[in-house]
Parts: sequence; structure tokens; C-alpha cells
Amino acid sequence: MGNVEHYDLVVIGSGPGGYVGAIRAAQLGMKTAIIERNRLGGVCLNWGCIPSKALLHVAEAYSESVTHGNEWGLSFDNASVDWSKVIGASRGAADKLNNGVGFLMKKNKIDTIEGHARITSGRNGDSPCSIEILKADDDYYHGTGGEVISNITCNNIMIATGAAPRGLPFASFDGKTILSSQDAMVLPEQPESMIVVGSGAIGMEFAYFYNAMGTKVTVIEMMDRIFPNEDAEVSKEAMKAFKKQGIQFHVGAMTTAIETNADGATVTIADAKDETKTQQLSAEKVLVGIGVQGRCDGLLADGLSLEMEKGYIKTDYRDVDEPTYQTSVPGIYAIGDIIGPPWLAHVSAEEAVTCAERLAGHHTLGVDYDAIPGCTYTSPQVACIGMTEEAAKAAGIEYETGKFSFQALGKAVATSSTTGFVKILVSKPYGEILGAHIIGKDASELIHEFCLAIRLEATAEDIISTMHAHPTMAESIHEAALDTENRVINS
Repeated sequence: MGNVEHYDLVVIGSGPGGYVGAIRAAQLGMKTAIIERNRLGGVCLNWGCIPSKALLHVAEAYSESVTHGNEWGLSFDNASVDWSKVIGASRGAADKLNNGVGFLMKKNKIDTIEGHARITSGRNGDSPCSIEILKADDDYYHGTGGEVISNITCNNIMIATGAAPRGLPFASFDGKTILSSQDAMVLPEQPESMIVVGSGAIGMEFAYFYNAMGTKVTVIEMMDRIFPNEDAEVSKEAMKAFKKQGIQFHVGAMTTAIETNADGATVTIADAKDETKTQQLSAEKVLVGIGVQGRCDGLLADGLSLEMEKGYIKTDYRDVDEPTYQTSVPGIYAIGDIIGPPWLAHVSAEEAVTCAERLAGHHTLGVDYDAIPGCTYTSPQVACIGMTEEAAKAAGIEYETGKFSFQALGKAVATSSTTGFVKILVSKPYGEILGAHIIGKDASELIHEFCLAIRLEATAEDIISTMHAHPTMAESIHEAALDTENRVINS
């Protein structure tokens, strides 16, 4: 192969799965390279998890200070929003962490290769995998690369190319009126009105942000409730809270058409149970937040194919007890959003670590797909792990529930954070924790006590016998556990 560089592992994509996998491989002694066609950190760090949380922090701070300041004896005359600074702070957070990933690559002696990766072969006997590096084109999500810059070989490839926003088939993203989540993160001016299609985590986080900043927001959801994957009680509480904040909802409604015009767009919706019942809504912007799709455009050379499943790369993680995340081609592995749901950064990172460690011959514990926390960073926040009541009933599992409202919690009352509750599901008769659901202040932090509890196969009694500091939001977990045994103290 002449002077072609050879590696033990090449990681394609530098998001929270890719860069973590590369670091773990390097720690295990593998000569490692990572290929990125845009910015280190991938979608999550640059256009998703991190900058969106910066925006949500601004929205919460603005809402608490300006909207509720009078409750605490604070007043703000002539309060205003400098939109460019709001967006700038979000981009600044992304830039800082982008630089941090670059530092980590250098620290761990990982070669960073800029360009679009195209896999030309997998491993075949003594022949290694081979990759062409192409000049990256301007299409961030669906680019297929330009001219070939160089070639490399490797023993193994880890694909971590992630996912891209999924649009509606009849209304493509235009970046101006019909927006993806990335578009919505960098609008040069704050819109007066916005329609959000989809009420999952992405849709609701942007709905909350824009509404809190003063945009008139309407949410359209095809299912009969928002947050359709959450516990039904959480969905009901969330809708109540967001309606109080001023967000309008149309649930059980399908979006059937979006027509742009000089003033923005007109959205046609139909009753999900009777499509003859329609109505039209208008707004300056329309954000489509209905999910994501696998991102592997231009990844494979002609003549090379990987087995796919529902638009995602198929690996062995659903088929064997100790998956290596092997694809249908020897030497090629895949992790994260590109292999399908759940589309979560922390799942990608754990899959990448497991993949790297098992490539190195280690028998790791791996990923527990029955105990994955999910968080939505609105205000109130929503967090969950394990089974919902609906799932427990469908599985025929006998269970008890415990629930504690923040309205009866000292710390919540003191900080005007009384919206929401903690709900826990435990099995009969032993009290094993099956699932937990939190809506309210700091839910995304509080959920981790349940993550550890489920991982350790703890019972409600274990939480009851664990002392919780007073006054804290975490006391609600203790009280919810007490409620599974009808022993709740403060309610």
C-alpha cells in the first residue's frame, strides 16, 4: 500500500459516541484516528445537546426573573432581550466544547482527519479495511463528499455518523420558514409566532424556549397527548404546565400540508381519527421536530453494502448477549444513532466504549437497554427510566406505585418550584424498582438516583432506608418510595 497510513481503529464521526469510542480505544493501546467532515463534537455538541441547553438556560432565567420576579420581591423595569447575544452565548458554549474535543484528541494521541469518509472495503482475510478521504462538501447532513484527498487502511472501523433531522415528505426544510432543529437554534431574529410540529423532546424544548422568550407558540401532535412516550400522568401534568405558560396545543392532529407565503406559513391539520375534519393555522415560522433519520449518505463506495434495518445500519446488538456492534461486513462496526433508537448521546457513548473494549478482548458489562434514562430540559423538566405504568400493565407485571408531589416538598415551596411530582413503580411482592418518572425542577439530575437503584436491583426499601438531606429536591424520591408502602410522611 506504499505510504498509506494504517491504524488499528478508525472512527468515522466525532459526536459523543465517536470521540468517546476513539478515546477509549486509544487508552487500550490502539493506534486510532477519527474522521470528521465538519466540526469535532458532531451534531450533539455543535447543534444539539449543548447549545440547546444554553438556550433553555437563558429562557428559564428570563422567565423566572422577569415573569415571576414580583413573587420574590424583585422588579425589572424595561427588561429586554438582546437576541443576538442569546444566540451568541449558545454558539459560544458549542465553540468552547468543540475546542475541548480537539484537545482530548491531541492528549490521547488520536489523529484527527478532516474530510468525508468513504469506506471502500471491509476486512477480508489478511486484507485490512480501506477508506478514502474526500473533501467535505457543503451539505452538513447529507453530503457525499467531493474529490479524493487521501487513502488510509485499518484493522477495524467504527461508524458513528449519527442522525439528521427528519422532515415531512411534503414540506422540505428551507432554513427560512420551515425549520429543522439546527435552523431554529440560529435564527437571526426572534419570530413573533411559531408552529411546532411534534411534541417529543426536540419539539417541546424549542416550544418552551421560544414561548418563554415571548414568541407565540402552537404545538401540533399526532398522538392524543404530548410526550407520547412518557408515562401518561407525566404527559398530563406537562400539558397543564405548558398551557399555563401560554403554549397552545392541538393533540390528535395530523399535519397534512405546509404552504409558505410572504407572512410565513399556513399549516393544515386534520383530526387523526377523521381526516375530513381539517383546519388551518398560520405562523411566521414552522419548526418540524418529528424525529431523526440515519445519516450515512456517501459513506459506502459502490459495490460495498451493509445490511440495513428500517433505515439504520444493522448490528448484532439485538441478537447476542455480548454484542460487539459488528455489522454485516467483517471489520466494520457501528454505534449510536446510526443503528437506531433510542437516539440519545449517553447511549451512543456507552455503546462506543463497549465496542472499543470488546474489540480489545475485554468482557465488559455492556449497555443495559432496559435502564436508559431519558431527559427533556424544558421547565418543568421531564425525566424517566425503566417501565411506564402502561408498559407494566401490557407485560402483565404486578406492581405498586408511589407518588409524591412537589407541592408538599419544603425545598420546592421555598424556591417556587412546586410544579410536578416523582412517581415510582415497584414490583409485587419484593419491591424491586421497575421504573421512575419525574416532572419538575431538576428532574434531569434527580433521575440518577433511580438509575443507580435499578442498576443495583435495589428495592423501595433500600431507598427508604437511605437518608436524604433536608431540605432538598431529592427528598421527594424518599417520599415517593415511602408511598409505595403507604408510609409517606409529608403528604
